Amino acid sequence: MADTRFGTERRVVDGQQVEIRRSTRRRRSVQAYRDGEQIVVLMPAALAAPEREEWTRRMVGRVLSQEHRRRAAAPRSDAALEERARALSAAHLGNRARPTSIRWVTNQNSRWGSCTPSTGAIRLSHRLQEMPSWVIDYVIVHELAHLLVPGHGPDFTELCARYPLTTKAEGFLEGVAHAARLPVDS
Repeated sequence: MADTRFGTERRVVDGQQVEIRRSTRRRRSVQAYRDGEQIVVLMPAALAAPEREEWTRRMVGRVLSQEHRRRAAAPRSDAALEERARALSAAHLGNRARPTSIRWVTNQNSRWGSCTPSTGAIRLSHRLQEMPSWVIDYVIVHELAHLLVPGHGPDFTELCARYPLTTKAEGFLEGVAHAARLPVDS
């Protein structure tokens, strides 16, 4: 379906819902990103139909490839989580935070993770599994820090800040929570 007045076209490409937005202000560059269930491709309005087709397929492939790499990089099994937690504790917390267990759970729908300092158990929401690995790493560091400092005071904040992408990851999670109308909590 095309809306030539706004230069917008919607179609299915490689099994993906795609919205193609053509702009007279865009001269050379072509961009693509995921927006919910669809992929949005931005391109110059002056491109001929065959070029639009080629660029659309190329950019959809690029987005799908990035998503695949992101999923592959993130720890998916409980064993991979344990290995990742050990590496993050060593890198950012002086190897002082040592959980007795860390695992994915499906019963946390209003939190990204939880920690029981008395037992050393850490649980991460399965909802994190589709997020970038650096976001998962931040949540792991956050929960590891709770093994050392139970509350969210200044000492805890200092420990979390040792992870270099803390601010970016917190912003990412706040955005996801806002979009899904979830509470903004760790």
